[in-house]
Amino acid sequence: MSFREFVKKTDYVIDKAVSKNLQASGIIYSASDKSILFNKIKENDYKVAANVFASKEKVAKYLNCETKELVPLMINALNNPSTPELILNTDHVEIDLDLEKIPILIHTDSDGAPYVTSGVIIVKDSIVGQNVCYHRGRVIFKNKFALRILERNTMELLKKNNGELRAAYCIGIGAEIALAAAMAPALGVNELEIANTLKPIKVINAKTFDAILPADAEFILEGKISLHERHSEGPFVDLTGTSDIIRDEPVFTVEKIYARPNAIYHALLPGGFEHKILMGMPREPTVFDEVKKAGVDIIDVSINPGGSSWFHVLIKINKKTEEDGKKAIVAAMKGHTSGKHFFVVDNDINIYDPLEVEWAFATRFQANKDFYKFENQKGSSLDPSANQVTRETTKAGFDLTMPLDRISEMKRTKFPENNIKDYL
Repeated sequence: MSFREFVKKTDYVIDKAVSKNLQASGIIYSASDKSILFNKIKENDYKVAANVFASKEKVAKYLNCETKELVPLMINALNNPSTPELILNTDHVEIDLDLEKIPILIHTDSDGAPYVTSGVIIVKDSIVGQNVCYHRGRVIFKNKFALRILERNTMELLKKNNGELRAAYCIGIGAEIALAAAMAPALGVNELEIANTLKPIKVINAKTFDAILPADAEFILEGKISLHERHSEGPFVDLTGTSDIIRDEPVFTVEKIYARPNAIYHALLPGGFEHKILMGMPREPTVFDEVKKAGVDIIDVSINPGGSSWFHVLIKINKKTEEDGKKAIVAAMKGHTSGKHFFVVDNDINIYDPLEVEWAFATRFQANKDFYKFENQKGSSLDPSANQVTRETTKAGFDLTMPLDRISEMKRTKFPENNIKDYL
């Protein structure tokens, strides 16, 4: 199943003409996690899809699995990348070199410009290999973006290549590629190979440089990223629902644009449900792996919406030793370096129920021995309370597990399992 095929199963179809400037984003926001297909955009000839993967249930449906199988599937894909099938031809056609022709949304009054939020940037180094990563793009000219690029993989490769790299911006991709692009594996691991293990994909050769691209991407923009050309980027609402600061960022000059016939633009609402799912959920397998490597019997991980699906990490374990809680916290910090608060619970707590987690906090936690503080840490630039330039923050771990010698007195009492409906 491709992105295009999955969009056909959308919750809402809107036939009335809608503007890409503020109007569409307001409608998407009002729809919560329900998917939408806009059949007519006032300023453009293309359709717009939104909230396509706005819940774990939608992602599981796309991958043809149960929601409980998502983390194991991602762990397997992360540890067992495979080579996708290369095909020679697709139905893409070259269109005018003008970003105004694409229905790139203006989301809020403070944006100041249209922003691509769902696109992945693909670059390749001749020695390290290919890298696939999300970077939001502010339209600054008819063929130029200012890209928000953190000091990680893409930036490392740019600096390694004298500040310039050929690149492709791919928009309208399947969940397998979206998840893989957000997993942030080590440099040298091709995220498209992780995606192929999640669900087999087909790839094509880029037309202007040596890289492989998703064959069914709705839009492909090829060009060059340069650290030598900079432009202001921001303010822009991000994952937390607060506005990010203005920075000077590298410019991506688009040289060619390719689109599928009747292409569907993917609009990802910043700070919305889809943004949270596609950004937070792919870090769950990396946390799981690191905690397991630390020798802790881990059961499940959730990077929950209450923490903007980025800052709060909930870890469920089978506690075997008194050190397991702290070991899980330290390992989880390695598995998700942007995480801020880490909570470890016993196997009887449902990490998807905030009331149960809070109950464990209230009844099993003592701050003088179960609280761990880590000062002067590199956190996330998305955290408005952290230093926005250096990303310096204080992280914390909360061991909400029962002491092994007090389980009998701290465990919840069970009531008989009788259903009132059987007695009516």
